[in-house]
Amino acid sequence: MAVDDAARMKIEAFRQRFREKYAGDARFQAVEDADREDGSSLATRFKLADHLWLEMCLRPHIPQLRAGIVTDDRWISEDLEQVIEDSGDTMSEFVELGFEEAGLEWPEPPVEHYREAGRDFYFSTGFELDSLDALDDPQVFEKICRMFDGYYEAFKPAIEKLASST
Repeated sequence: MAVDDAARMKIEAFRQRFREKYAGDARFQAVEDADREDGSSLATRFKLADHLWLEMCLRPHIPQLRAGIVTDDRWISEDLEQVIEDSGDTMSEFVELGFEEAGLEWPEPPVEHYREAGRDFYFSTGFELDSLDALDDPQVFEKICRMFDGYYEAFKPAIEKLASST
């Protein structure tokens, strides 16, 4: 799907609204965009600790929204994996509990754990949109915010431990 000027404006307005919602949130040290040059992945990252971010990503060509936690450090990724393993839950159950804490009921959400571009390690969950027009839907905005907050809640003990060591 081609992204025209009207869609680009809609995308930027959505991303700006998301940034503004979390502006000044004490959980985050900074915010930055980590977009792919080809525009296929538009990520807004909120720094939690050195080498650790909470991310909201829009993939306009699918279209899809994603929320997750990302690190560029293999050892942090392994620490996050260990937190899940220690919980006794599957990745899906682990994230589901975080979503519940954030007020989102989503039984067994799909959770992808992968490495991208040989650099970044992800745990993330996405959902497809009917079209980019869905970015104007308050329920879509609410869902991605709850997912974003849910990832924070799921990994909160690990995040707090890493943040206190930086």
